[in-house]
Amino acid sequence: MADLFENPMGLMGFEFIEFASPTPNFIEPVLESLGFSHVANHRSKDVVLFRQGDINAIVNREKTGHAAYFAVEHGPSVCGMAFRCRDSHHAYAKALELGAQAVDMPTGPMELRLPAIKGIGGAPLYLIDRFEEGSSIYDIDFVFLEGVERKPFGAGLKVIDHLTHNVYRGRMAYWADFYERLFNFRELRYFDIKGEYTGLTSKAMTAPDGLVRIPLNEESSRGAGQIEEFLMQFNGEGIQHVAFLTDDLIATWDRLKAYGTRFMTAPPETYYEMLEGRLPNHGEPVEALKSRGILLDGSAEGGERRLLLQIFSQTLLGPVFFEFIQRKGDTGFGEGNFKALFESIERDQVRRGVLSTSE
Repeated sequence: MADLFENPMGLMGFEFIEFASPTPNFIEPVLESLGFSHVANHRSKDVVLFRQGDINAIVNREKTGHAAYFAVEHGPSVCGMAFRCRDSHHAYAKALELGAQAVDMPTGPMELRLPAIKGIGGAPLYLIDRFEEGSSIYDIDFVFLEGVERKPFGAGLKVIDHLTHNVYRGRMAYWADFYERLFNFRELRYFDIKGEYTGLTSKAMTAPDGLVRIPLNEESSRGAGQIEEFLMQFNGEGIQHVAFLTDDLIATWDRLKAYGTRFMTAPPETYYEMLEGRLPNHGEPVEALKSRGILLDGSAEGGERRLLLQIFSQTLLGPVFFEFIQRKGDTGFGEGNFKALFESIERDQVRRGVLSTSE
C-alpha cells in the first residue's frame, strides 16, 4: 500500500453530486429550499445544473438510464457523486487495475464521456479533470441560462464538506478497504455510539487531499436502529446525508430558514446549559445558537479554540437529509454531539413506533 500521505489518484475535492427522483419535480424544490439556483440545462438530455458557491448539484430527470433506474429502486436520492482529479484517464485506468468495476455511461453526440466506477449502492463515482472555468464539463455539456449568476451566493454554502454512507452491518470494513485500496484514503476518526436502545459504529475516512471526506456508518445493535431504518427505507446502502460548509452558520441558518429549509428538532435546553462546562471559554453566542438549534463541538483547552458548529435538516429526500457546518479550526465531525443527536433520533423513532422500548 502506498504511503498514507501520497495521492496516487491526484484527488482534488468533490466535483458534483447527482440527484434523481421517480417523482418529477421533487428534487428541484428541495434544492431551492437549500439556497441553490437553477443555472444551466444539458445540451441533449433532460438534466439540469443547480449551483451555490462552488457546489454543483446535477438533477438527472431522464426517464431511462442509470439515474432513472437508481431512483426507481431507492426513491428520491443522491444517485451519483464525482471526485475532482488531476488526470481522469490515469485515475480511471488505475482504479480498474486495482479492481474497481467500470460503469458505462451512455453519451450523446458532442458530449463528454465521463469515466465512472461503481460506488456505494451501485451509484456511479465519476472521475473529473475538466473543472477549470471556461473549459469545464459544464461549459461543454450545458447551456447556461441568460442573466443568471453562474455561482450564486444562495444561503452562503460554499463547498461539500463530506458525504456520509450508511452500510449494512459487517460491510464497513469492505467500504473502508474500497476507498483505501483505490484512492489511498485513511481513517480519520472512529466512533462507537450507544443510545438507550440501539447503537452505531462510524469510521470517518479522508482522502490524501484532505478535501474528500466520507464517514461510514453501520448498525451495531440487532434491533431496528436508525441505520437499519435507513437501509430499509432506502432499499440498500447509500448516501445518508450531504454536509455543506459555510463561513458563518448563524447567517446561513437565517437564510436557509427564509428559503424554507426544515431543520431537525432542536436539542433540549439543557444542552446549551452544559456548553460552558463542556467547552469552557468557547466564546460563541449561546443565545444565538440556542434560538436556532445550532450544535457546538470541539475543544478550548489552553486558550486555543478549535470549534465546529453544525445543524441538520429534517429528512428531505426519503430518509436522506443535509448537514450545514462551520469549522473554526476543528477538523472532526461533531463527535461530542453524536450521542446527543443519536439519542434525539432514537426518541423520534420511539415516538413514531419504529423502535420498541420493550425488551
